[in-house]
Amino acid sequence: MKQYYPKSGRVILHVDMNSFYASVEMAYDPTLKGKPIAIAGDPEERRGIIVTCSYEARRLGVKTTMSVWEAQKRCPDLILLRPNFDRYQKASKAMFDVLRQYTKLVEPVSIDEGYMDITESFELGSPLEIANSIQKRLQDQLDLPCSIGIAPNKFLAKMASDMKKPLGITVLRKRDIPVKLWPLPVQEMHGVGEKTAKKLKTINIETIKQMAKADDIKLKGLLGINGPRLKKRANGEDERTVDPDSINDFKSVGNSMTLPRDVSNQQELLHHLNQLAGKVASRLQSKDLVAQSITIIIRFKNRESITRSKKQTNYLSKKEEILAAAKELFLQHWNGNAVRLLGITTNDLVEKEGAIKQLDLFSYEKEAKAEPLFKAMDDLRNKFGNDIVQKGMKIRDKETTSKEEGTSFNKDFLRDN
Repeated sequence: MKQYYPKSGRVILHVDMNSFYASVEMAYDPTLKGKPIAIAGDPEERRGIIVTCSYEARRLGVKTTMSVWEAQKRCPDLILLRPNFDRYQKASKAMFDVLRQYTKLVEPVSIDEGYMDITESFELGSPLEIANSIQKRLQDQLDLPCSIGIAPNKFLAKMASDMKKPLGITVLRKRDIPVKLWPLPVQEMHGVGEKTAKKLKTINIETIKQMAKADDIKLKGLLGINGPRLKKRANGEDERTVDPDSINDFKSVGNSMTLPRDVSNQQELLHHLNQLAGKVASRLQSKDLVAQSITIIIRFKNRESITRSKKQTNYLSKKEEILAAAKELFLQHWNGNAVRLLGITTNDLVEKEGAIKQLDLFSYEKEAKAEPLFKAMDDLRNKFGNDIVQKGMKIRDKETTSKEEGTSFNKDFLRDN
């Protein structure tokens, strides 16, 4: 089978489960198969939103982030279900167990998708035979459908898996790029959100081909260092490796400052917290991360220190959000004594794209109610600057990123119960 594999280069699969939560519910209760079903955080609350839905519901006009009342208006026979995250977690673990039987090089990206490097798996068959085998086993053993992209790198594999759903298998070689990739609207490019697409339109870039041929200087002026990176992606270039150890990353990003003098004035201390929040927000955004926990450090004049942490309901990335959470902790635990040092650290970090899928379904519901419907999704895909290409592109700052025993929040689905 070696003749089906490149002499140099890699063979990467991107396995993406189809309508995962709805599919798990149908596997659990076969009477739901073929029916329009949707998962909503609170099915009885008409102001709630649709988290995901079956393809039968999609064909009738139901969409993710649509309000429950609108979904029911479009599809009166829609079956609404509460999310069962434990059930989805177990299905996810079973799915990844199957993938690891083909190669040790499996990198979970979220609860329902992952990359595989099968370059050394040629004894199991050709890449297409392996993809067919995986798809069939997931369907037969778990009753769960998936789409698979086959490509020489992660970006092209991800683009390929999106090209045919449900139950698609798509091969995307570099020589296929001009025909299969370039004609697509630039917003369909992995790593380009709505806001970035609007910016690109101002310099007449509306297709992936135009991105691939764009001027580097104009792109950098418009999007910063992300511009040339996106151009490389549009030309099919992606050097990221499949990293199984990424599930063990436990990262933190923070900043502290020793004050020029001991300070006991509350307004002055809050001013310093504001400065720290800005620095932490900038570092999070530069690393394409959002955080769910925040820690503050207060060191007093007598050099005694206290550290206090709190897990947040929603992800944090903006300066204002980090400041609000830090200020709340500070005011709860500051005893009024003079302060010598202040620090803010964010924990439970999640790649921005992963945050979209890993946000707890109930928190997602609250987020959507607090803002316009689509802003719930956009606040994770766009407002945090998720115009930037995926994780792995940034060089980790050793002073602000640490690895410890455990897993980050977006890999919680991999933990044993």
